[in-house]
Amino acid sequence: MKAVHFGAGNIGRGFVGLILHNAGYEVVFADVNSDLIDALAAAPTYDVHEVGLSPRTWTVDNFRALNSAADEAGVIAEIASADIVTTAVGPTILRFVAPLIGRALLARSDSDAPLQVMACENAINATDALRGHIEASLGDDFAAVSGRAVFANTAVDRIVPGQAPDAGLNVTVEDFFEWAIEAGPFGDALPNIPEAHFVPDLAPYIERKLFTVNTGHAATAYFGAAEGIAPVAEAIAVPDIFQKVKAVLEETKTLLVAKHEFEPAVQEAYLEKNLQRFANPYLPDTVDRVGRAPLRKLSRKERFIGPAAQLAERGIEPTALLVAIRAALEFDVPADPESVQLQQILASRSAEDAVAEVTGITEGHPLFTSLVQTFRSVASGS
Repeated sequence: MKAVHFGAGNIGRGFVGLILHNAGYEVVFADVNSDLIDALAAAPTYDVHEVGLSPRTWTVDNFRALNSAADEAGVIAEIASADIVTTAVGPTILRFVAPLIGRALLARSDSDAPLQVMACENAINATDALRGHIEASLGDDFAAVSGRAVFANTAVDRIVPGQAPDAGLNVTVEDFFEWAIEAGPFGDALPNIPEAHFVPDLAPYIERKLFTVNTGHAATAYFGAAEGIAPVAEAIAVPDIFQKVKAVLEETKTLLVAKHEFEPAVQEAYLEKNLQRFANPYLPDTVDRVGRAPLRKLSRKERFIGPAAQLAERGIEPTALLVAIRAALEFDVPADPESVQLQQILASRSAEDAVAEVTGITEGHPLFTSLVQTFRSVASGS
């Protein structure tokens, strides 16, 4: 069995690549980072160190690596003969990956088993987006090859912190992970990935993860940054920050229980588990890394505005989420381009225009007035 995985970074090696390796696949990593690809191509193995209450080390072998910028033909040939294609490149990069997958579908035969395509990104329905990019790249040819692939959305969850400068190819990750995959598109031919779990409806799991793990992790980072605390684990250990983050997650719990009918006790346990994960002292994560790209994190469907808007639409004022949104607006890291851009928007736009530009929420939405007040308070420093 062979899997081609786009994205040979820490998540690719320490999560998706590891799980595919454990399932028995030869993993072909594809990436545009030539130094990383050269190092992988020259290495027989690398190690994944799981840290936490149940630490262990995995040694990954049976992999190869190709430069997807310099050797497009090679990558296309690998996909054409693969069983699975996965990605961990970031949602905005999918449009660059899509043409290679599309050209590989043209090279496959209708008699081949369908290529199983799964985008493993921190975004809702990322595989649908990838399929859309593939369809756009192929144009009229897509109809002829659409049956040569199966596209399934996924929800992925593993904290992979920034790595030590001398880590090389080895990766340190937390000892918890979850990879949920929608089962429906595969029919009776589910991929052979024992450590993943297949669910009939992925939407609740995607939102539960995004609005609990990602919301809580980013909130911890922004509250920590406001207090001048660098390590995430130290930030969540501050009682005031812990209470603020828990209040945020209690609000998202209210939404998730009402919308997706999760049992309140089950969601509360999931909430508490994630507070423990953020406090993992063995993960050397920083608030600057976790909080980076605040414009994306404050966008319409993302981890703060998404649940806050849905609560407001249900007549519930998202008080704690608005406090977290304010902390995100105050995230000022000169090394982060989105942070710089966000500060420029706040300084040069009216509160109303800034809300619409940053969050996608416009006048008439029940959250708009509260967001305007929050944006205005940040701009005025009050």
